[in-house]
Amino acid sequence: MSTKWCRFETGDRRCWGRIDGDAVLAADGEPWGPHKETAERHALASVKLLVPTVPSTFYCVGINYRDHIIQAAKRRGVEPQFPQRPDIGYRANNALCAHEDPIVKPKDSGESFQYEGELVAVIGKRGRKIPEDGALDHVFGWTIGNDVSERTWQRADRTMWRAKNADTFKPMGPWIVTGLDYRKMTTVIRLNGEEVDRFATANMIHNVEQYIAETSRYCTLHPGDVMWMGTDGSPRNMKPGDVCEIEISGIGVLRNRVVAES
Repeated sequence: MSTKWCRFETGDRRCWGRIDGDAVLAADGEPWGPHKETAERHALASVKLLVPTVPSTFYCVGINYRDHIIQAAKRRGVEPQFPQRPDIGYRANNALCAHEDPIVKPKDSGESFQYEGELVAVIGKRGRKIPEDGALDHVFGWTIGNDVSERTWQRADRTMWRAKNADTFKPMGPWIVTGLDYRKMTTVIRLNGEEVDRFATANMIHNVEQYIAETSRYCTLHPGDVMWMGTDGSPRNMKPGDVCEIEISGIGVLRNRVVAES
Protein backbone atom coordinates (compact mmCIF):
# COMPACT_ATOMS: atom_id res chain seq x y z
CA MET A 1 0.00 0.00 0.00
CA SER A 2 1.40 3.39 -0.98
CA THR A 3 1.59 6.43 1.27
CA LYS A 4 2.22 10.06 0.28
CA TRP A 5 4.49 12.23 2.42
CA CYS A 6 5.18 15.89 1.91
CA ARG A 7 6.91 18.86 3.47
CA PHE A 8 4.61 21.85 3.66
CA GLU A 9 4.35 25.41 4.89
CA THR A 10 1.34 27.07 6.42
CA GLY A 11 1.69 30.50 7.97
CA ASP A 12 5.11 30.57 9.61
CA ARG A 13 5.15 26.81 10.25
CA ARG A 14 7.05 24.22 8.20
CA CYS A 15 6.65 20.53 8.86
CA TRP A 16 6.18 17.05 7.47
CA GLY A 17 2.78 15.71 6.66
CA ARG A 18 0.98 12.61 5.42
CA ILE A 19 -1.44 13.27 2.59
CA ASP A 20 -4.88 11.78 3.11
CA GLY A 21 -7.10 12.47 0.10
CA ASP A 22 -7.47 16.24 -0.20
CA ALA A 23 -6.02 16.88 3.28
CA VAL A 24 -2.59 16.76 4.89
CA LEU A 25 -2.03 15.55 8.45
CA ALA A 26 0.94 17.22 10.16
CA ALA A 27 3.56 14.95 11.70
CA ASP A 28 6.42 15.44 14.12
CA GLY A 29 9.61 13.82 12.86
CA GLU A 30 10.89 12.65 9.50
CA PRO A 31 8.77 9.93 7.88
CA TRP A 32 11.74 7.51 7.48
CA GLY A 33 12.56 7.83 11.18
CA PRO A 34 10.64 8.02 14.46
CA HIS A 35 7.62 10.22 13.86
CA LYS A 36 4.13 10.81 15.20
CA GLU A 37 1.06 12.19 13.48
CA THR A 38 -0.55 15.13 15.24
CA ALA A 39 -4.17 16.32 15.35
CA GLU A 40 -3.25 19.19 13.02
CA ARG A 41 -5.06 18.84 9.70
CA HIS A 42 -5.11 21.16 6.69
CA ALA A 43 -6.76 21.19 3.30
CA LEU A 44 -4.03 20.23 0.85
CA ALA A 45 -5.01 23.11 -1.44
CA SER A 46 -4.46 25.60 1.40
CA VAL A 47 -0.78 24.79 2.11
CA LYS A 48 2.42 25.57 0.24
CA LEU A 49 4.24 22.39 -0.76
CA LEU A 50 8.01 22.51 -0.23
CA VAL A 51 10.70 20.32 -1.77
CA PRO A 52 9.91 16.92 -0.21
CA THR A 53 13.43 16.48 1.22
CA VAL A 54 16.54 18.63 1.52
CA PRO A 55 19.26 16.02 0.98
CA SER A 56 22.60 15.89 2.72
CA THR A 57 23.92 14.59 -0.61
CA PHE A 58 22.25 15.20 -3.96
CA TYR A 59 23.23 12.36 -6.35
CA CYS A 60 22.32 12.62 -10.02
CA VAL A 61 22.68 10.01 -12.75
CA GLY A 62 23.61 11.16 -16.23
CA ILE A 63 23.19 9.54 -19.67
CA ASN A 64 21.22 6.56 -18.39
CA TYR A 65 18.69 6.10 -21.24
CA ARG A 66 19.69 4.83 -24.65
CA ASP A 67 17.46 7.02 -26.84
CA HIS A 68 18.52 10.17 -24.98
CA ILE A 69 22.16 9.36 -25.72
CA ILE A 70 21.43 8.60 -29.39
CA GLN A 71 19.48 11.83 -29.92
CA ALA A 72 22.11 13.96 -28.15
CA ALA A 73 24.89 12.38 -30.25
CA LYS A 74 22.92 12.96 -33.46
CA ARG A 75 22.58 16.68 -32.66
CA ARG A 76 26.36 16.91 -32.19
CA GLY A 77 27.13 14.83 -35.28
CA VAL A 78 29.04 12.14 -33.39
CA GLU A 79 28.63 8.44 -32.67
CA PRO A 80 26.71 7.66 -29.47
CA GLN A 81 28.78 6.41 -26.55
CA PHE A 82 26.94 4.30 -23.97
CA PRO A 83 28.16 4.05 -20.36
CA GLN A 84 29.75 0.70 -19.53
CA ARG A 85 29.12 1.03 -15.79
CA PRO A 86 27.05 3.16 -13.40
CA ASP A 87 28.63 6.60 -13.10
CA ILE A 88 27.21 9.07 -10.58
CA GLY A 89 27.34 12.85 -10.48
CA TYR A 90 26.19 15.53 -8.06
CA ARG A 91 23.85 18.51 -8.01
CA ALA A 92 23.59 21.46 -5.62
CA ASN A 93 20.86 22.07 -3.04
CA ASN A 94 20.74 25.78 -3.94
CA ALA A 95 19.17 24.71 -7.26
CA LEU A 96 16.20 22.98 -5.60
CA CYS A 97 12.73 24.43 -5.92
CA ALA A 98 9.29 23.00 -5.22
CA HIS A 99 6.20 22.04 -7.19
CA GLU A 100 4.58 25.20 -8.66
CA ASP A 101 7.67 27.32 -7.92
CA PRO A 102 8.97 29.29 -10.93
CA ILE A 103 11.99 28.16 -12.93
CA VAL A 104 13.97 31.36 -13.45
CA LYS A 105 15.68 31.62 -16.85
CA PRO A 106 18.80 33.80 -16.40
CA LYS A 107 19.13 36.92 -18.56
CA ASP A 108 22.34 35.69 -20.20
CA SER A 109 21.16 32.11 -20.83
CA GLY A 110 20.71 30.89 -24.39
CA GLU A 111 17.89 29.39 -26.41
CA SER A 112 18.84 25.80 -25.52
CA PHE A 113 17.15 25.91 -22.12
CA GLN A 114 15.64 22.47 -21.58
CA TYR A 115 13.74 20.19 -19.20
CA GLU A 116 14.73 16.64 -18.23
CA GLY A 117 12.03 14.59 -16.50
CA GLU A 118 13.50 12.17 -13.98
CA LEU A 119 12.49 9.58 -11.42
CA VAL A 120 13.99 10.34 -8.00
CA ALA A 121 14.78 7.67 -5.41
CA VAL A 122 14.63 8.98 -1.84
CA ILE A 123 16.92 7.09 0.52
CA GLY A 124 15.36 6.03 3.82
CA LYS A 125 18.03 3.86 5.40
CA ARG A 126 21.72 4.50 5.98
CA GLY A 127 23.99 2.16 4.06
CA ARG A 128 27.47 1.48 2.75
CA LYS A 129 28.50 -1.36 0.40
CA ILE A 130 24.87 -2.24 -0.24
CA PRO A 131 24.34 -5.36 -2.41
CA GLU A 132 22.14 -5.02 -5.47
CA ASP A 133 19.61 -7.50 -4.12
CA GLY A 134 19.16 -5.36 -1.00
CA ALA A 135 19.31 -1.94 -2.67
CA LEU A 136 15.58 -1.22 -2.77
CA ASP A 137 15.37 -1.88 0.98
CA HIS A 138 17.27 1.42 1.34
CA VAL A 139 14.74 3.38 -0.74
CA PHE A 140 12.06 5.06 1.34
CA GLY A 141 10.01 6.22 -1.61
CA TRP A 142 9.90 8.03 -4.93
CA THR A 143 9.42 11.56 -6.18
CA ILE A 144 9.91 13.50 -9.43
CA GLY A 145 12.71 15.79 -10.59
CA ASN A 146 13.17 18.20 -13.50
CA ASP A 147 16.89 18.45 -14.32
CA VAL A 148 16.71 21.85 -16.05
CA SER A 149 19.77 22.36 -18.27
CA GLU A 150 21.30 25.32 -20.13
CA ARG A 151 23.06 23.51 -22.98
CA THR A 152 25.30 26.37 -24.17
CA TRP A 153 26.82 26.66 -20.71
CA GLN A 154 26.96 22.87 -20.45
CA ARG A 155 29.17 22.73 -23.55
CA ALA A 156 31.25 25.84 -22.85
CA ASP A 157 32.07 25.61 -19.13
CA ARG A 158 34.69 23.28 -17.66
CA THR A 159 32.09 22.00 -15.19
CA MET A 160 28.27 22.03 -15.02
CA TRP A 161 28.22 24.45 -12.09
CA ARG A 162 25.74 26.86 -13.69
CA ALA A 163 24.37 24.79 -16.59
CA LYS A 164 22.80 22.37 -14.11
CA ASN A 165 23.03 24.09 -10.71
CA ALA A 166 21.83 27.67 -11.07
CA ASP A 167 19.08 28.69 -8.64
CA THR A 168 15.68 27.07 -9.42
CA PHE A 169 17.18 24.65 -11.99
CA LYS A 170 16.15 21.58 -9.96
CA PRO A 171 12.39 21.42 -9.33
CA MET A 172 11.53 18.38 -7.18
CA GLY A 173 8.22 17.12 -5.85
CA PRO A 174 5.39 17.34 -5.32
CA TRP A 175 5.67 14.68 -2.58
CA ILE A 176 7.27 11.30 -1.81
CA VAL A 177 5.26 8.14 -2.44
CA THR A 178 6.13 4.86 -0.74
CA GLY A 179 5.25 1.31 -1.70
CA LEU A 180 5.64 1.67 -5.48
CA ASP A 181 7.43 -0.50 -8.04
CA TYR A 182 9.43 1.80 -10.32
CA ARG A 183 9.63 -0.99 -12.91
CA LYS A 184 5.94 -0.49 -13.67
CA MET A 185 6.04 3.31 -14.05
CA THR A 186 5.63 5.50 -17.13
CA THR A 187 7.10 9.00 -17.42
CA VAL A 188 5.17 11.62 -19.42
CA ILE A 189 6.44 15.13 -20.13
CA ARG A 190 4.13 17.96 -21.22
CA LEU A 191 5.05 21.46 -22.34
CA ASN A 192 2.14 23.92 -22.27
CA GLY A 193 -0.25 20.99 -22.08
CA GLU A 194 1.19 19.20 -25.13
CA GLU A 195 2.69 15.77 -24.58
CA VAL A 196 6.28 15.99 -25.84
CA ASP A 197 7.70 12.74 -24.48
CA ARG A 198 6.60 9.42 -22.99
CA PHE A 199 8.82 6.52 -21.94
CA ALA A 200 8.96 3.51 -19.66
CA THR A 201 10.59 4.86 -16.51
CA ALA A 202 12.53 1.64 -15.92
CA ASN A 203 14.00 1.55 -19.44
CA MET A 204 17.41 2.47 -17.99
CA ILE A 205 20.85 1.33 -19.11
CA HIS A 206 21.78 0.77 -15.45
CA ASN A 207 18.91 0.38 -13.01
CA VAL A 208 18.28 1.84 -9.55
CA GLU A 209 19.67 -1.20 -7.77
CA GLN A 210 22.93 -1.05 -9.73
CA TYR A 211 23.39 2.64 -9.00
CA ILE A 212 22.74 2.28 -5.28
CA ALA A 213 25.13 -0.66 -5.06
CA GLU A 214 27.89 1.07 -7.03
CA THR A 215 27.56 4.45 -5.30
CA SER A 216 27.52 2.90 -1.83
CA ARG A 217 30.80 1.07 -2.51
CA TYR A 218 32.49 4.42 -1.93
CA CYS A 219 29.90 6.80 -0.45
CA THR A 220 27.66 6.26 2.58
CA LEU A 221 24.02 6.86 1.72
CA HIS A 222 21.96 8.66 4.38
CA PRO A 223 18.21 8.98 4.97
CA GLY A 224 16.84 11.92 3.01
CA ASP A 225 19.50 11.71 0.30
CA VAL A 226 18.19 11.63 -3.26
CA MET A 227 19.32 9.90 -6.43
CA TRP A 228 17.94 11.30 -9.70
CA MET A 229 17.88 8.56 -12.30
CA GLY A 230 18.25 10.32 -15.68
CA THR A 231 15.91 11.01 -18.57
CA ASP A 232 15.02 9.61 -21.98
CA GLY A 233 14.07 11.18 -25.29
CA SER A 234 15.08 14.49 -26.87
CA PRO A 235 14.11 17.50 -24.71
CA ARG A 236 12.71 20.65 -26.32
CA ASN A 237 13.66 24.21 -25.50
CA MET A 238 11.71 26.16 -22.88
CA LYS A 239 11.11 29.90 -22.80
CA PRO A 240 9.56 32.31 -20.27
CA GLY A 241 5.83 31.72 -20.04
CA ASP A 242 6.07 27.99 -20.73
CA VAL A 243 4.68 25.50 -18.22
CA CYS A 244 6.52 22.19 -17.89
CA GLU A 245 4.82 19.17 -16.33
CA ILE A 246 6.56 15.90 -15.47
CA GLU A 247 4.15 13.08 -14.65
CA ILE A 248 5.22 9.66 -13.38
CA SER A 249 2.53 7.06 -12.85
CA GLY A 250 1.80 6.35 -9.21
CA ILE A 251 3.55 9.51 -8.03
CA GLY A 252 1.76 12.44 -9.61
CA VAL A 253 2.66 15.61 -11.49
CA LEU A 254 5.50 18.08 -10.93
CA ARG A 255 4.50 21.40 -12.50
CA ASN A 256 6.59 24.57 -12.90
CA ARG A 257 6.34 27.73 -15.01
CA VAL A 258 9.39 29.30 -16.63
CA VAL A 259 9.87 33.01 -15.90
CA ALA A 260 12.47 35.48 -17.09
CA GLU A 261 15.04 36.77 -14.61
CA SER A 262 14.02 40.26 -13.52
